[in-house]
Amino acid sequence: MPRTTSASSPSLDALRRHAVARTLFPPTSLPAALRRLGFVQADPIRTPARAQDLTLRHRVKGYRAGDLERRYPALDVEEDFFVNYGFLPRATQALMHPRTPRTVWPKARWAQAHAVLDFVREHGVVHPREVDAAFQHGKSRNWFGGSSNASTQLLDGMHYRGLVRIARREGGVRLYAAREPHAEAPDPKAALDALVDLVLRNYAPLPLRSFSELVHHLRGGAPQWADDRRPAVARALGRHPQARVDGVDWIWPEGENPASKRHAPDEAVRLLAPFDPVAWDRRRFELLWGWAYRFEAYTPAPQRVRGYYALPLLWRDQVIGWGNLAWRDGVLTPDIGYVGGRAPREAGYRAALDAELGRIETFLTPR
Repeated sequence: MPRTTSASSPSLDALRRHAVARTLFPPTSLPAALRRLGFVQADPIRTPARAQDLTLRHRVKGYRAGDLERRYPALDVEEDFFVNYGFLPRATQALMHPRTPRTVWPKARWAQAHAVLDFVREHGVVHPREVDAAFQHGKSRNWFGGSSNASTQLLDGMHYRGLVRIARREGGVRLYAAREPHAEAPDPKAALDALVDLVLRNYAPLPLRSFSELVHHLRGGAPQWADDRRPAVARALGRHPQARVDGVDWIWPEGENPASKRHAPDEAVRLLAPFDPVAWDRRRFELLWGWAYRFEAYTPAPQRVRGYYALPLLWRDQVIGWGNLAWRDGVLTPDIGYVGGRAPREAGYRAALDAELGRIETFLTPR
């Protein structure tokens, strides 16, 4: 395994500053931010806003909640599954198709799909309830044990197989349009390597174990290459630098220098989405900040430690606590907690927190 020499290995402090600085880049335009991130994870919970909006507000000038949904039809991005479900550039999405899903559809299911596809082509853009009204597929059990329209599940499966795309959303509901079949990748190895490099670029620096696990998650985005993931990791280790820091092996993209003095933290407070690249990998989180952050929205209320939708609170380059935010009738009510039990006493912290809460109020205020 290629490694940096001990003399040039970064410290854990340097890795932490690198992790914050490389992804919390100066705010830019929405298209530029989406290109630079490469992938933005989506989540339907809106407390106080959806995860994709909470992620983008730090990286897009003047961003307001819902801007991605409003502007999506004009953007060169697609909704699809990558390592999780979210938004990614159209060219990146194309690398994952045509997919060979692990779940094989029987002939009857394909017949349903082709009938719906003809309906979508005839109507241009369709709402799931239009499909349900036309075909009366009934109800079916969904993945979490509840009941949902069978037409919605069929459209989800057609989207995953590349038969339809998300044209836009209305009130958070996905509307579908037909799409032309994807061409086979001329070089599958190069396509998979590009996806692996995007994984690293989005979440680096990463413990090697986390990197390997994230590449494993590519089985959802590119199931046809499930057996090729291990060789792809090996090739990535030959492309990108690694180092052992405090007994843990780390990896980051080629050309980046975690020890650079340019990664000095700014005097800012940021409340992050639970799925922000800064906080996403819980193993890395504990290594860099020394405490365990858990997403508790699906944890029974009596067992929650920090709250239903607690947002990690970043001060300079330290995640020192969390915030639960309520937004009702244009009023923001924050509930801030601290790992150390109390707020920092450093000069500037309170003003920085107030500035962040002010930015959130603006972000949540409709245009």
